Amino acid sequence: MLAVAQWLANNLFGQPAFLIGLIVLVGLLVQKKTASQVISGTLKAVVGFLIIGTGAGAIVNSLLVFQPMWAEVFGLQQQALSNFMGFETFSQKYGGAVALVMTFGFLINVLLARFTRFKYIYLTGHMMFWTTAIWMGVVLDSLGSGTTVNTWGLIAFFSVFMGLYWTLQPALTQPFMRKVTGGDDIALGHTSASVAVLGALAGQMFGNKEQDAESLQLPKGLDFLKDSNVVIALLMGILYVIGAAIVGARSTPAALELVKKAGQNSFILYSLQEAFKFAGGIAVVLFGVRLLIGEIVPAFRGIATKIVPDARPALDCPVVYPYAPTASIVGFLGAFVASLVWLVVLGKTVGYVFVPTMIVLFFHAATAGVFGNATGGLRGAFLGGVITATVVAWGQWLMVTRLLPTTIPDTAMWAADSDMFLLGPLVKLLGGVLRFLFV
Repeated sequence: MLAVAQWLANNLFGQPAFLIGLIVLVGLLVQKKTASQVISGTLKAVVGFLIIGTGAGAIVNSLLVFQPMWAEVFGLQQQALSNFMGFETFSQKYGGAVALVMTFGFLINVLLARFTRFKYIYLTGHMMFWTTAIWMGVVLDSLGSGTTVNTWGLIAFFSVFMGLYWTLQPALTQPFMRKVTGGDDIALGHTSASVAVLGALAGQMFGNKEQDAESLQLPKGLDFLKDSNVVIALLMGILYVIGAAIVGARSTPAALELVKKAGQNSFILYSLQEAFKFAGGIAVVLFGVRLLIGEIVPAFRGIATKIVPDARPALDCPVVYPYAPTASIVGFLGAFVASLVWLVVLGKTVGYVFVPTMIVLFFHAATAGVFGNATGGLRGAFLGGVITATVVAWGQWLMVTRLLPTTIPDTAMWAADSDMFLLGPLVKLLGGVLRFLFV
């Protein structure tokens, strides 16, 4: 029996792709899906998880150019991405724990929805994955390198913590969500909840609800802002090229070392290519996430509806965009402008190279814009975007340099976002208080 248990630990629980596949398999079998649906869903979930790791590797490789390049622009000591675990190693070691937390935490969410007045089922699977991974990284960092970790204690703590978060987060945003949708049928289940609420509060305080953003006609030339892949490639391309032009004109040892990476090619064009690789890595990660979550969510949803038939689904943030599409663009524009300001401010004050994570800014600022518009019109929508960029910029600095420096700071640069940043210190505090659970 011991040998069997060891084999299962190494080959199933120690292989997160297989464990995720098993979870989806069980969920589909419980719902009595056809053999074709079971096979297809299980394999897509496994492949999707593996694709995420591939995209993450491409992103980190591009950041190895972006970060030292802008460190040189600001005259900072290069913040080399080294001496940390990294997402690939983290997922190999703790990916199984993340998968089990998603499962047990979701079941706790369902039970809380069944037996409390908080009737919300969190169904944004990719946020379940990333939030669990980032916050688990925070606790592991607080334990210190070389610590022997009690994985089951880690799973128990985060199952309860995530179950509570996935239940209470939609409940906290629902009063403003009703203003957005005009009803009570759906809820927001996304880590942009904090900036959405802050945007709505800012709109109440400083906005004018009568000046609705939807009365503003945006030029058709801004339609490209609706495609996050295009926005990421455009902004990162601009930042890489500006950085390359400044560094290429210098003769410091660090600048010369960076230029050497281009070989015989133009350093500016080499940097532009790295920007597009960054955008490509994000696209690959999103594809993997869609493939993975496209199978996990139906499996979870089927279980939830059998236990809590009257619950409201808490859904991904794009569900609010149709209610105020112009406000979503205004919110993103506010975040776009503010992120460029914070890039300079952070570099000049705390010596940190902020990576404007457009995938986060795009979705979170658009959501905050819709919520800000619901309470404060056009001004509220723009303020929602500015607040989002502020939280993301300073939150990234805090997460990378204080909360995650030894585990997955690379991932925090592009996959961590608003709620993770704001609740990160609380997670670290709880990790310290409950250290006995983890060691």
